[in-house]
Amino acid sequence: MIRRILHVLVLAGAGLGAAPAAPHDVVVSAAASLTDVVREIAEAYERGTGQHIAVNVAASNTLARQIAAGAPVDLFISADEAQMTAVADAIVPGTRIDLLRNTLAVAVPDDRPRTMTSIRGLLDPSIRRIAIGDPAAVPAGVYAREYLQRAGVWGAVQSKLIPSGSVRLALAAVESGGADAAIVYATDVPTAHRARLAFAVPASDGPAIRYPAAVIRTGHNIDGARRFLAYLRGADAARVFARAGFTMAAAVVR
Repeated sequence: MIRRILHVLVLAGAGLGAAPAAPHDVVVSAAASLTDVVREIAEAYERGTGQHIAVNVAASNTLARQIAAGAPVDLFISADEAQMTAVADAIVPGTRIDLLRNTLAVAVPDDRPRTMTSIRGLLDPSIRRIAIGDPAAVPAGVYAREYLQRAGVWGAVQSKLIPSGSVRLALAAVESGGADAAIVYATDVPTAHRARLAFAVPASDGPAIRYPAAVIRTGHNIDGARRFLAYLRGADAARVFARAGFTMAAAVVR
């Protein structure tokens, strides 16, 4: 176990959790949907380079607020363009890239398995509570609202929606039995222990989900952040992303 990796789920506020990173660490603030995959890549990177990576995960809008408040973040990976744009003044010029792509999916409790042939399956009367990221702020919720509106069912399901502080909290609501379904990223469903896939939104039908990344000037290890970002664009990281279901947004740097 690599003890230097910090996996911190931050729910609110501008801090980076109770366990501060050492000055020479690279502090990476990553969208909640990247929790497992970024931790795995960070561990591999540390084994190969000796560079410690401190991983801070939360909803992208929470991370953006932390950065705007001056949190010492070296690298930001957002689940949408809007939150990256919100911290544009804090980005090191020339470092912003589109790193990954994703799609949406509907997850249901594994003790109530069902299969949907379309998103209209959410209209079934037996589905009374649908967890999503907060559609006013959380990227996964913003994407979900966009898709539901495009599919013509937003108005019909609004009364069923349970807004959550992050996409992983939406998935947890299904696993705990607090929701009958959740709209999450396709990459989230395999991480669940008590939920299963009911419907995968085709990429051609869903919103264009992009994960931009950029080096942040409020950090203490900008050079280290540049190197880790280059690693995230490389073949080793691409293989880990692919196993987790993500698609690289640009050609892999070899």
